[in-house]
Amino acid sequence: MAETEGLVNGVESLSVNDTPHPESSDNVSGDEYHIKWGFSLEELYKIALKFYKEKEGKALQVTYKDKLRLVAYTKQVSFGKFRNDVSPDVGFLDVVGNDRRQAWQALGDMSKESAMEEFVKFLEGSCNLFKPFVEAHKAEKEEKLRQQQEEEERLRREEEERKQRELEEEARKQQEAEKQRQMEQEMQIRSALNQQTAAQFRQYAEQQYPGNTQMQEELIRQLQEQHFQQYMQQVYQQQLMHQQQQLQQMHTSNNNSSTTLPQPAVPQQLNSYPQQGMDLGHREGQALENGQTDSPEDELPPIAAASMWTRKDIKEFKDSLRKDKDSVIKIGSGETVTVRVPTHEDGSCLFWEFATDYYDIGFGVYFEWTIAPSNTVSVHVSEDTDEEEFEEEEGGGEAADVKGDVEKGKKQDNRPPADEIIPIYRRDCHEEVYCGSHTYPGRGVYLLKFDNSYSLWRSKTLYYRVYYSR
Repeated sequence: MAETEGLVNGVESLSVNDTPHPESSDNVSGDEYHIKWGFSLEELYKIALKFYKEKEGKALQVTYKDKLRLVAYTKQVSFGKFRNDVSPDVGFLDVVGNDRRQAWQALGDMSKESAMEEFVKFLEGSCNLFKPFVEAHKAEKEEKLRQQQEEEERLRREEEERKQRELEEEARKQQEAEKQRQMEQEMQIRSALNQQTAAQFRQYAEQQYPGNTQMQEELIRQLQEQHFQQYMQQVYQQQLMHQQQQLQQMHTSNNNSSTTLPQPAVPQQLNSYPQQGMDLGHREGQALENGQTDSPEDELPPIAAASMWTRKDIKEFKDSLRKDKDSVIKIGSGETVTVRVPTHEDGSCLFWEFATDYYDIGFGVYFEWTIAPSNTVSVHVSEDTDEEEFEEEEGGGEAADVKGDVEKGKKQDNRPPADEIIPIYRRDCHEEVYCGSHTYPGRGVYLLKFDNSYSLWRSKTLYYRVYYSR
């Protein structure tokens, strides 16, 4: 019993020294241990010690002499060659202590690695359970390594996901900030537009739905929304035209081998609204095309942008005008009808509404800077190829329209100056009622042009109504 306790105490007192010792020539290399066992020699030795502590006296049965040799191996691994200063004193009658000292001394200069090898070899040869014990530890080690790798991979993915979320959150905040900025700009533009057209739309809504406040408010909201969309479309078109001009200038400069390139202008921001409205007069367009500006003597008041919208009640609109023969005009194929509407001294804004049967028609609005002798609305019909001027009526105070001059906004020496307010485009007025309004720029005559010159065979029936508001 004393012998067994002494051997166990000798094994448990083992402290593996991490200081490497030179390997003997007959030692098995570390790579071979990894191939055979899956562990380094030092790791395998620790497992062997654990196996001995757990199985000695049970699955592992060794003789007294072998126990002495195993304890000697552990001393050699821990302390190296036998030394008196590390070996406890033993009495003369301590047989086990003396035997252990002799077994350790018998190992002489055996290296640490050789001692570990001999310890492992003895257990491998003495017990068949040693190898499965090592393999179980190998599987446990591999499982821990796999779990460690999985944990590292999980942490790496979590870190990547965290960074991705941060980037997405930053992008979302930027998008929200940009969206908020755009909404604020839109609110500013809407407020400016609504303030500019509030009186006109209010008067128009009161005329359309007298006494019905709810319908008036709904109509005003529709008109304001359509006016805003038209304004934004015009602004985008101006920006696109400006960018195209810049690109053309750069291209021209490159072709001329210029050493200095013009800096592209920044597109106009939408956070401001012109106080005078968007000037669509042909004077500015012509000046841009020709690279010229108007001389001081040719300057005229600015032309504000017109408002246009549509209504779906086309049947009711046409039925209300059928009985008024002056409100229904038949426009022949190839013809252009010009409705001349002088400004009224009691008015400040002109309104118009029109529709047709079955087919579309071209429509545009111009303003002629002339003083009409009366407030009478007149209608003039011209052929597409007719270059002759209309005869003057009522004393010759009103100027005639000629295809190709007023529509293009050009001035003749013998004609009053005229500005383009709305260019002539084909309108689907056979599907809905087209409406519009324009604030008087001054005294003059509005020219509402209904163009059917593109139709060679088909005549059109036009229903229209014009009136002014204070």
